[in-house]
Parts: sequence; structure tokens; C-alpha cells
Amino acid sequence: MNTTTAGTRPQNAPQTLRGLVELISSMRFAIALLTVICIASVIGTVLKQHEPLTNYINQFGPFWAELFMAIRLNTVYSAWWFLLILAFLVVSTSLCIARNTPKIFTDLRSFKEGMRESSLAAFHHKAEGTLPGAPEHEAHRVGQALARAGWKVRLQQRANGWMVAARAGGANKVGYLAAHSAIVLVCIGGLLDGDLIVRAQMAWGGKSTYAGGGMLADVPAQHRLASTNPTFRGNLLVAEGTQSSTAILSQSDGVLLQELPFAIELKKFVVEYYSTGMPKVFASDIVIHDRETGEKIPARVEVNHPVRHRGIEIYQSSFDDGGSTVKLKAVPLDGSGRSFEVEGVIGGSTELTRGQGDAGQKMRLEYTALRVMNVENLGGAGASGVDPRKVDLRASLDARLGAANKTLSKKELRNVGPSISYKLRDAAGQAREFHNYMLPVELGEGVPLFLLGMRDTPAESFRYLRIPADEKGSLDGFLRLRASLGDPALRQAAVESYARQATDPSRPELSRQLIASTSRALGLFAGAEAGPGKAAGGLQAVSEFLEANVPEAERQRAGEVLVRILNGALFELAQQGRERAGLPLLPRDDRTQAFMSQAVLALSDAYLYPAPMAFELVDFTQVQASVFQVTRSPGRVIVYLGCALLILGVFAMLYVRERRLWVWLSPGGAGSQARMALSSNRKLMDVDREFQRLRDGLLGDKR
Repeated sequence: MNTTTAGTRPQNAPQTLRGLVELISSMRFAIALLTVICIASVIGTVLKQHEPLTNYINQFGPFWAELFMAIRLNTVYSAWWFLLILAFLVVSTSLCIARNTPKIFTDLRSFKEGMRESSLAAFHHKAEGTLPGAPEHEAHRVGQALARAGWKVRLQQRANGWMVAARAGGANKVGYLAAHSAIVLVCIGGLLDGDLIVRAQMAWGGKSTYAGGGMLADVPAQHRLASTNPTFRGNLLVAEGTQSSTAILSQSDGVLLQELPFAIELKKFVVEYYSTGMPKVFASDIVIHDRETGEKIPARVEVNHPVRHRGIEIYQSSFDDGGSTVKLKAVPLDGSGRSFEVEGVIGGSTELTRGQGDAGQKMRLEYTALRVMNVENLGGAGASGVDPRKVDLRASLDARLGAANKTLSKKELRNVGPSISYKLRDAAGQAREFHNYMLPVELGEGVPLFLLGMRDTPAESFRYLRIPADEKGSLDGFLRLRASLGDPALRQAAVESYARQATDPSRPELSRQLIASTSRALGLFAGAEAGPGKAAGGLQAVSEFLEANVPEAERQRAGEVLVRILNGALFELAQQGRERAGLPLLPRDDRTQAFMSQAVLALSDAYLYPAPMAFELVDFTQVQASVFQVTRSPGRVIVYLGCALLILGVFAMLYVRERRLWVWLSPGGAGSQARMALSSNRKLMDVDREFQRLRDGLLGDKR
């Protein structure tokens, strides 16, 4: 029994290996690999790659985010399983080529002139005829005619006649080899230009990713790749007037720093915009400082026009802020007037110490972005009725602001000026993001509006508080009204002034009732009766009061009366505040009415603003920066060659038909008896027409 087992193992092992090779080199295995690659490519296209973990959590939730990270769907094209599939595809296709190449070349050299004459009758395309000459003479005539037509011909003399064998379209099989070789070359080029070599250096070269912060110069050597690295693709940010020689290679768990054999200095960044605000042209005037020779090479990098130096391509990828300085003015929305100015750099932060923040709160102000141009669609902006119950301004702003592809109304693209984005982070590390426009924007409401945006997470859209600009185009008029609203003495004076103008002096009891109602409404709006479980103030507090004290059937009418009283009292309050400040009173015109209508909404929404103050952009000095993509791609030439072979191979397989023709000539009567047959790898009407031409030209008298 042991002898039998020992004897069968050497026989089974080659069979198993042969079966494994046949499986790997089979078409079904290659199609399965290509299917998986296509699915992975779709995922890599739809799912944003190399995003921070928090972005995936915000969009898909913790479970799916962790699953994406575990199976590397966030970095599909550099995932180990994707590279392994590419490697298997290379092996599979290479084995397929190795198995079939000898057969193809053997078939290309073969004319199959040994075909039996009786077998010609089994072909679909066949014909017979009588020729006047002897078989030898007719064989040479037919062979020469076929050779002139581009066929490769071989003649065979037999005891009972002559066989003319011809073939054409051999490039069809060469196309098969070219197409399959192209797949191998493209995959090899992709592997060379991918992360394979970088990962090999991380696995066996002692390199590791860096997940910390700080200056690039302080990053240790184990996180840096040498300038002789044969393949890489990284990004390089260079601000105007500075230079850099270290690119950043993003990885799923950090970054690697790639040293370059030269430094790139950005002299000037040029950008031009379309009317939609999208960049039309952006280019960089640079100077390349070669480390080895010390040479300084001026160049210009534009989109789709890279610069090449020492085998490294420098592409214009995008642009960013290069450290612009901004001056912001803190505006307390409670109208207290305790404003102050701060200066900072985009990307930096400022600590708001105790005494600067509201009620001694300590926060950090982080400057995130400066945009000097904001082109928005303001088409269709017209005067509209104001709904005082509408406290969420997101829908109304979305109808006027945003992308230029909206079709709610006729597009009217307009540059609304600079804007500043910043974050306020509290002591617990929680942050909210804000986006404020520097200048008031005309939205067709009869008065320009300052837009103060806020959102809690990056996944949300900005919600905007709209504050009307005063006659000087500033926030002072609104802040003065907000401060007056918080002053009980001014509120009482405004209530009495409104009652005097709205009632008949001869009816003091009516005046007293109106004073009481107005005082209650203004107090609710000012938040004087705020408490646990109640709105802080604004229209929401008035609405809660009506729901609690007025029957449902009478609420609508009572609400209209109360809002009318409130609007009149607030107008008198604005006049009281201006009089105290020594300013002329507001005229009773359309602009004042529009200002007050928007001010009522803004005062109400200010209670919902999640920060004690807003920061207004006062001044800025913009510094541009270019983002370059630097690549060393040794596999690019291989990929180009593979693409060329793929085009040739597909063309050959689709448009070149392999055909074989046999003409058997035997003695018959005074001449020769001819029998002809044609085979083709495709059954097309063109083959039928070609056979008819050959039959007519070679046999003449046909049957």
C-alpha cells in the first residue's frame, strides 16, 4: 500500500500543476479578474479617495467608514488586494500568451497544403469548374493570380494532380497576441507607477508613514524617501516668493515625504476667471533650482502643459492660499459694543483670552480660508413679501446663492466680493465653522444684506443670518437697534412714543391698553421673560406666548395685530437709539421700511446664532500659492506602448479576417478539372462577395 502511494504522487503532482496552470491561463479566469478590477475601478471613481476618516464617518456612518478603511476602499488603486489582482492578471495573461504563441506561429507558417481533395466538398464556400490548361499550368496561373492579390501561396504536386494552398489575413492572429501583450504591458506599467515600489520600501527599507504635525524640516529620516526613488506621485505646495523641494505622498495612515533633486520657487501665480467664477486659466511662473549643478532654470507651468526636469514631470494641479494675512473685527451681536480687532494668517489661529470672549469664555479662532472673489447667481432676485415667522433662512438663500447651474430663475451672475471662513473652537475642542461676506449683498429685498453663515459639521450646508446694512453700508445701525432692544429704559420710551402716535390723546384708557400690549410684546421679543423651556427671544418667544394664552381660533388675527404692534415699536426703538447717539432720525420711506423688515427678522434670528460674536473681514493681504503634482513615471512609456499594441491588436482582430483557400486541379478531358474551397474565421457577407470574386477570377466557367 505504501508503495502504491509513493508511486502515484509523482504522477498526480504534474497533473495538479498542469491543471492549475490551465485554470490560471484560461479565459474564464482572466474575465473574472477583469470583472473584479472593473468593479473596484467603479468604486474608486464613485467613492472619494484618500479622504480623512471623519469625512467618511459624516457621510456613511461609523460602521461603513470602518468597513471602508478595513478593506481599503478609501485607497482602492493602492490597496494590496487590487495590486494582487493586477499581478494575477499579468501572470494569467502571460501564461495564456506563452501557451498559445507557439500554436499561432505554427499556424501562421502552415499552408495546410496536405488537405485531401475530397474534404473540399465539406466547406460552405465551394465551387467546381473546368479549365482549358493542364493541371500544372493552371496551378501556376492560379498561384500567381493569388500572389498578385496579396495571398501567400504554396503549390503541392501529387500523383493525381496539383494542390494550390493560399492564406491571407494572418495579422488577425498577430492582433490576438498584440492585444493580450498590451494587457500585460499596461498592468506592468500601472504596477511600476503605483504604490508598489513605495510599499516595498516601507516593508523592507525601514520607511514608515508620518501622522504628526509640525514643520517639514523636523520630520525624521524614516519618513522620507530619497531623491533617487524610481517612481512616485506627490503634491507640492509653494507660496509666492518661497521655494520647496519636498513633495508629500498621501497614504491611508499618514504621509511620506519625497525629496526632490531640485527646488521649485514660485515667482508669480496667474489666474483668470470665467464670468461664473470658475478658473479659466491658472499658471505658475517658476524657477527650478538644480541641487547638483546649481543652475536656475525659469519655466512656466500651465494646466496640461507640464515642465520636465531630471525625469520628473511638474504639473499644475490647483492653487491655494499661501498664507494671506487678514484683519477681523469682532462684532458682539448683543449690541454691547465691546468690539476688538484681531490679525492672523490663513491656516493659523488666535487665542481669545478671558475678557475678549463673551462672559469670559475662552475660545480659539482658526482662520481657514480667504476668498477674494465670490461669483453667485442672483438672478430673479426681486422684492418679496416678508414672512416674520420664517426664521430658517437656508431655503431662501439657496434660491439666490450657490452654484451657477441652478435654474430656479434667470441667471444673473455677480461677484459679491471677498469672504472669510473661520472656526471657533471652545475649550472642549468642539468647533463650528463660519463663513462671512465682507460686503453687503443686494438680494432684491430693498436693502443690502450682510451674510453671516454658520454650520456645525462640514457635511452640512451653511445657514445664513441676514443683517441689513444701514444708510452708511455698515452693521452699526443694526447693532445700535440690538443694543437699544436690551435697554429697558429705551424700550419703555419707544413703547410710549409708539402709543402716543397710534392713539387719540382724548382716549387715555386706549393708550394705556396699547402701552401694556406693546410693552409685553417688546419684552417677549427682547427675551425679558426668557426662562427654562422657553425661547430666548425673538419671534419664537412671541409665537410661544400666543400658543399658550390665545385660543387657536383667534391666534392668526391676534398674531397679525401683535406683529404690527411689534414692528411699530421697533421702529420707534430705532429712532430712540439714533437720537441718543446724536444721529438724524430715519425718514419714513421705502428704504427705511425695507431696513426695518429685515432688521426684525435678523433680531429674531440673532438669538439662534451659535456664537457670542461674529467676525467681520476688515482688511486682507492676499498671498497666492500653487499646488504642483510632481511625478516620476517609468511605467509611462510601457503603458503608452501597451496602448499602441492594444489599438493595433483590437483593430487587427476586428477588421482583419483570416482566410484560407484551396484549389485542387486534376486532369480531366482536354484540360483540367478544378475544385475550390474557402474558409474564414468569420461568416460575413464580405466573405461571400470575396468568394464570388475569386470563383469568377480563378475558375471562369463555374458551377
